Amino acid sequence: MANGDSISVEAQAIGNAPWHTSWTNIGFAALLIGMTSWFLFWGLDYTNHNQILIFVLATLFGVFMAFNIGGNDVANSFGTSVGAGTLSIKQALGIAAIFEVSGAVIAGGEVTDTIRSGIVNLSIVNVEPMQFVYIMMSALLAAALWLLFASRRGWPVSTTHSIIGGIVGASLTLGYMLSSGNSALALVQWNKIGTIVISWVLSPVLGGIVSYGLYYLIKRHILHYNERAKEKLQSLRGERKRLNEEHKSSFERLSEIQKISYTNMMVRDAQMVLGEEDFSPEELESEYYRKLHEIQQKRETISAHYALQNWVPLIAAAGAGIISSMLLFKGLKHMHLGLTTLDNYLIMGMVAAIVWMATFIFAKTLKGNSLDRSTFLMFSWMQVFTASGFAFSHGANDIANAIGPFAAILEVLRSGQIGSESAVPTAAMVTFGVALIAGLWFIGKEVIQTVGHNLTTMHPASGFAAELSAAAVVMMASTFGLPVSSTHILIGAVLGIGLVNRQTNWGLMKPIAMAWVITLPAAGLLAALSFVVLNAAF
Repeated sequence: MANGDSISVEAQAIGNAPWHTSWTNIGFAALLIGMTSWFLFWGLDYTNHNQILIFVLATLFGVFMAFNIGGNDVANSFGTSVGAGTLSIKQALGIAAIFEVSGAVIAGGEVTDTIRSGIVNLSIVNVEPMQFVYIMMSALLAAALWLLFASRRGWPVSTTHSIIGGIVGASLTLGYMLSSGNSALALVQWNKIGTIVISWVLSPVLGGIVSYGLYYLIKRHILHYNERAKEKLQSLRGERKRLNEEHKSSFERLSEIQKISYTNMMVRDAQMVLGEEDFSPEELESEYYRKLHEIQQKRETISAHYALQNWVPLIAAAGAGIISSMLLFKGLKHMHLGLTTLDNYLIMGMVAAIVWMATFIFAKTLKGNSLDRSTFLMFSWMQVFTASGFAFSHGANDIANAIGPFAAILEVLRSGQIGSESAVPTAAMVTFGVALIAGLWFIGKEVIQTVGHNLTTMHPASGFAAELSAAAVVMMASTFGLPVSSTHILIGAVLGIGLVNRQTNWGLMKPIAMAWVITLPAAGLLAALSFVVLNAAF
C-alpha cells in the first residue's frame, strides 16, 4: 500500500523514471508493438488480404484509440484508489491489467453495433463500403487525438462522447459531399445529441448527490465515531499516565518495609489480574491495581471498534450487491449465461451475505490494532474490490468505443459489405486490452493525479464511497435509461466527497467542465478533417 501523499511522486515517476523503471517502459512498449505486429499478421488472413494499407492504418488507429482509452478512462477509474493511498500506481496497473483485459475478452461481446449508439442513420444516403470504412477510421483517429490531448492536460473526459463526436463529424462531412446540407443534417439523430448535452449536467449531479449522501453517512457513523472513541482512549491513556506518576511518587515516600509489603501486594494483584478472568475488584489489595482496573473498565465501555464491526460490514455488503449487480446485469450481459432476473438477485444476495460475514470477521481480527490503521485497512480492501469490479465492467463495456468501429472496419474489409452488426475477433480484444493497459502506464499519470489528488484529498473511506456511488448511479441510470457518462459520474462523485470535507478545487473543475462541453465538437471537427484526407488519399 502507498501513502496518499506519495501520489504526486509516483505519478511523476512514470515517464520520468530512473533506470530500473525505464526497463518497465521498454517492456510495455515492446509488448504493445509485439501484440500489434502479431495482430497485423493475423488480420491479413482474416481480411483475406483485402485493402492491406487500409487494414494496417485502421489497426494503428484502433490500437491508438484503445491506448488513449487506457490513459484517460482507466486512469480515471483508478484515480481514487491511487489518490487514497490504497494502491500504488504499479499495483493499480496490475489490477487494471487483469480485470480490464478480462472484462474485454471474457464479456466484451461476440458482436458489436456497427454504428455506435445509433447516433447516425447512413441509410438516407448511398454510402459505399469504403466510405463507411473512412468514417470509422476518421472517428477512431479523431477520438484518440482528442483523448490524448485531454489526458496530457489531466482532463478526464468521456470516451463515448469522443467516439460519437468522431462518427458524427465524419458522417456529416460525407453527407455534405454526397447531398445538400439539409440531407446531411438529417443523418444525425439530434435527439441523441440532446441526451449527451443533458448528461453534461445530469451525470455529475447524480454522482455528486449519491456520493455526498453515502460519504456523509460513513463520516457521521464511522469516522466521527472513531474520532470520539480515539479522544476517549487518549483521555484514558492520560489518566493511566497520571496514575503511574502518582504511584511512583507515593511509592518513593514509603519506608523500606512498606515498599516490600506494598510490592508483595502488587505481585499478588498482578497474578490475579493476569491469571483469573472472573476476579472481583474487591479482591485487589493495592490501590494502584484498583484504579488501573477502573480505567480498564472505562476502556471496555468505549467499544472503540463498534462502528467497524457493525456499520462497515453492512456498507461492504451493500457495496458487494451493487458491484455484483454491475457485473451480472452489465459486465456479463454479452455472455448469455442463461440467468434469469431472479437468479441474478439471488446471486447478489449470496455475494452480499458472504462479504458481510467476511468483513465482520476481519473487523474482529483487527480489534487489537489502532482505530486509524483498522479503518484504513478495512476500507482499503473494500476499495480494491470495488475498483476491480468497476474495472471488469469497464473493460466489458467501454472497450467497445474502440473495438466497435474497428470491428465494423474489419467486417467491411473481409466481406465487402456494411452489416448492422460486426463480429469481434478475440485477437482484436486481446490486442486492444494490451493497448488499454499500455496507455494507462504511459499517459495516465495526469488524469490519476487530477481524480485522485487535485480535485480533493482522498482517504480509502472517501475513495470507496466515490467508486461505489459511481457504480450505483451507472446501474441506476442503465435501469431507467437515463443518458449519463460513467466518467462524468465519477468526477461528480469525487466532487461530492469534496463537498462533505469542504475541500473541493472548483478552479480545476472549470477547465474539466469546459472539456466535457467541447469533447463532441472537437472530436467531430478532427474527424471531418481526417475523413477529407482519407477520402482524397484513397
